[in-house]
Amino acid sequence: MLTTLNTSYTDTRAADLAWALGREPLPALATLDLELDAAKLQLRLLGASHQVLLEENRGTCSETVACIPGSSTPLPLGVAKRVGDWEYEFAARVEVLAPGAFAGRAQELLALVSDHPYGLAGVFPGNPHAFTAMLANRHQGQVAWRTWHAYPQDGQLVATRTRVGVRMPGPAGPVDAAASTGAAGRGRERARLRPSAV
Repeated sequence: MLTTLNTSYTDTRAADLAWALGREPLPALATLDLELDAAKLQLRLLGASHQVLLEENRGTCSETVACIPGSSTPLPLGVAKRVGDWEYEFAARVEVLAPGAFAGRAQELLALVSDHPYGLAGVFPGNPHAFTAMLANRHQGQVAWRTWHAYPQDGQLVATRTRVGVRMPGPAGPVDAAASTGAAGRGRERARLRPSAV
């Protein structure tokens, strides 16, 4: 589904994005409700940001990637975390593209997402390459989604990928791990999850 977001595009930056789990639903400009087998998923566009709400019989999960005032958690390169009975995995990367390449990539992604039954994309008035897009799927018991946040003024495209699956019994390990450098930061740390998978 493709929609025009009823708000003006402001010069937000990829470096301003933050990541959070467990936040309450934030005001959304567009939403898409999906049922993926036993899972209820709501994709939410918050302008240049996104939120995903997942609900299943084993619990709920809320992911927010947005410019969150006062947040101390910048966008990480990778996160692996237990959320109730689920294993949550998140990865992010920033592409920097020349204007021509950026326009082509934007058109490609918008075509992919807008024609997909589990896709939601929002374009800002006045700039067809300023958009936020989300695409969900379910495979082998896992719910997954990918998102793209476009910042044409900087030639930056932020791509994220999330997978949530049932935790399998096994030896105890670390509860969660996250790369210490943000995805939009210096990038000297290697992501825990391969960037090519985003």
